[in-house]
Amino acid sequence: MTDGKIPAAAIIGGGPAGLMAAEALARANIAVTVYERMPSLARKFLMAGRGGLNLTHSEEMTRFLSRYGEAEPRLKRAIEALPPGALRAWSEELGQPTFVGTSGRVFPKAMKASPLLRAWLRRLDARGVRVALRHRWTGWDETGALTFDTPSGIARVEAGVTVLALGGASWPRLGSDGGWAGLLMREGIAVSPLQPSNCGFRVAWSEPMRSRFAGQPLKNIALSFGAERVRGEAMITSDGIEGGAIYGLSARLRDAIGRDGAATLHIDLLPDTAIAEASHKLAMPRGKQSLSNALRKSLSLSPVAIALAQEATKGKLGALAPDAMAVLLKALPVPLIGVAPIDRAISTAGGISFAEIDDAFMLRRKPGVFVAGEMLDWEAPTGGYLLQACFATGLAAGEGALRFLASLREGHPA
Repeated sequence: MTDGKIPAAAIIGGGPAGLMAAEALARANIAVTVYERMPSLARKFLMAGRGGLNLTHSEEMTRFLSRYGEAEPRLKRAIEALPPGALRAWSEELGQPTFVGTSGRVFPKAMKASPLLRAWLRRLDARGVRVALRHRWTGWDETGALTFDTPSGIARVEAGVTVLALGGASWPRLGSDGGWAGLLMREGIAVSPLQPSNCGFRVAWSEPMRSRFAGQPLKNIALSFGAERVRGEAMITSDGIEGGAIYGLSARLRDAIGRDGAATLHIDLLPDTAIAEASHKLAMPRGKQSLSNALRKSLSLSPVAIALAQEATKGKLGALAPDAMAVLLKALPVPLIGVAPIDRAISTAGGISFAEIDDAFMLRRKPGVFVAGEMLDWEAPTGGYLLQACFATGLAAGEGALRFLASLREGHPA
């Protein structure tokens, strides 16, 4: 850098994974600089915390680890080294005690990311961690030095170790645009294509459905695709459907659409009512009530739920017999014609293949370069699993980098 100092550790990416790696190294009195392309750190982390920062989940470890699917064996050691309880204790150390919500999700009592981030950055600063903002990483030069585009021009940085924690490709306006993928592929590193995860889906709504009900929530529903069923809520959008319950099925729906070009989601609008009970209520005389009023009063269906049923029958819902209507309301088909764009997704799937890294999260082709967080090829549902894995892999990469530096000092590179 301009002051001529060479940092012992360069962390590229100022989100949770990068900052956790920085903390692991700084605790051991390693000189650390965090390089971030944006004007401030952890923007996506702050955005995620606006509605209540879901740090992790309280479920037992076997079930918790299963949420990572095929990536579970590769993430298991890192998460067991920083399990949910330890992450909660870490938050408490920063003056941000946590609580377990009714769903088992874990939140800071402040229900925001900003107090936790401020306390964390103060601690990192006290431990000597430097921050270089508006530094966009552009790869390595011919000597192996890191290169950055900065407001002052191109900067070269030589580091003993590097941790890459550049995120995925969702919410690119907050700093993670996936541009690193091409840089690594040019180095011969295998990177699976980045895809939306925890995302919405496109539906060819009729104009009345789109204009009248976009932005309306569907509450107390159950969604199913194949053998999997998820309870929760969803939201109608102008061009499709999104929301927590959808996100729980998004990986399977995305893969089905990629394979077949389309997929059919089924919505149970009456998850707590059996078909027979619904049919009995629908068979009751409704007198002068309209169909909508009768459905609202007898089955507590919202206007948007009724509109969905009308959409599925092309406006002929009232022509169905009570039994057939009950069956429809319990498994309403919604044809999905595509996946919402990756920049609207909560997270991303794809990334650096686990075959490219060793057990310390070091790139086999780039000794001394470690990777963490969403850059790796894993995905998980919302509910605290995303942040937990980012924190855990950040710590694992930082500790791996620390061991690598120790091996250099001893003259035996790892």
